Amino acid sequence: MTISVGDKLPDVKMVKATAEGPQQVQSGEFFAGRKVALFSVPGAFTPTCSAKHLPGFVEKADELKAHGVDEIVCTAVNDAFVLGAWNKAGGSDLITMLADGNGEFAEAVGLTMDGSGFGMGKRSQRYSMLVNDGVVEQLNVEAPGDFKVSSAEHMLEQM
Repeated sequence: MTISVGDKLPDVKMVKATAEGPQQVQSGEFFAGRKVALFSVPGAFTPTCSAKHLPGFVEKADELKAHGVDEIVCTAVNDAFVLGAWNKAGGSDLITMLADGNGEFAEAVGLTMDGSGFGMGKRSQRYSMLVNDGVVEQLNVEAPGDFKVSSAEHMLEQM
């Protein structure tokens, strides 16, 4: 079942990419007590993700924070090393990378996709959500192949 607005995020292990190396976190603890703009991509270094999705959140980070967002988080079914390298290559210190290497978070929120046709296996769908104290306030899931509603611009329009 897909997560919905008003639902609490599931509590699963994820890995935060940090300058000191990977750091395990529990999603329940990570999202507790703050407002988080979360976006998920099918994969680091993929065309739309690198050209539009990540750069859009980097460009709009200050505006999101001006609307009360405490942290901006990107997640993908990639390992923390890949997400850390992707953030270093085209991201920003304003974006926190939370690796969902085994796809447990994507599966728990019901937002997986099958990328086997591209040699990618099970991945996360492209989406964004605004999470307040672990509860979903906005959820914007893209249709396959689209990039419209999960953008930072769209999230800002909803605020």
